[in-house]
Amino acid sequence: MVETSIVRQGDYGFDAPYVPVIFGLLSLGFLTLAVLNATQGAVVGVIATLLAAMWFFGCMASYIYTTRTGKFVVWSQVLDEMNLTGQEQVLDLGCGRGAVLLLAAERLDGGRAHGVDLWRSQDQSGNAVETTTRNAEAEGVADRVELHTADMTELPFSDGQFDVIVSSLAIHNITSKFGRQQVINEALRVLRPGGRLAIADFRHVARYAETLSVAGLSDVRTRGLGWRFWYGGPWAATRLVQATKPDRIA
Repeated sequence: MVETSIVRQGDYGFDAPYVPVIFGLLSLGFLTLAVLNATQGAVVGVIATLLAAMWFFGCMASYIYTTRTGKFVVWSQVLDEMNLTGQEQVLDLGCGRGAVLLLAAERLDGGRAHGVDLWRSQDQSGNAVETTTRNAEAEGVADRVELHTADMTELPFSDGQFDVIVSSLAIHNITSKFGRQQVINEALRVLRPGGRLAIADFRHVARYAETLSVAGLSDVRTRGLGWRFWYGGPWAATRLVQATKPDRIA
């Protein structure tokens, strides 16, 4: 049976909070136009603007569901599929308020979950190290979580330090192709031989996969994560790329 909800004790805010606001305003605007068309007896106009209002309302509902519920369901399944032993050192690139970081930490009993972020609120509402710390305490995993203020393109970790690296809707926020390439390079540097990587994003996923393949990683594969991870609709569908770093790269 596919789990449809995940109970969380923390407060995880909204991803790119301005987006659902825009969808909501557009829906309200078209609804207002529908009312005006109705007062003028413009039947075609009423139908067209009502359909537009429903469209943008649906986009808003999809976005809110994904950011508040859907992504937790999907990432919980992804982490379960990874069959963690509980002893891993896990790194979350762009951890934000801890949605994925803390799900990973819950699966660790001897390992630690490390989160890296620059804590920008435009990427996630209320994004701050203090917020993520409170969420870790609320979820009961503060003893196995470490937070770092750092740039993903220049990680403050030693080579081969982590067994698992994850990232969710973070790398695309780097606007330059070179910068995104550097994130992947840094992830590969700090990932131990035999370690695994899982990146979810709705842009550039094919490029991430290509970079990993060229770098010599094995079992590189991508897949869609379904409607629960749509940020407004299928045009903003999240995809996952996974790969394993071989014991030796030629």
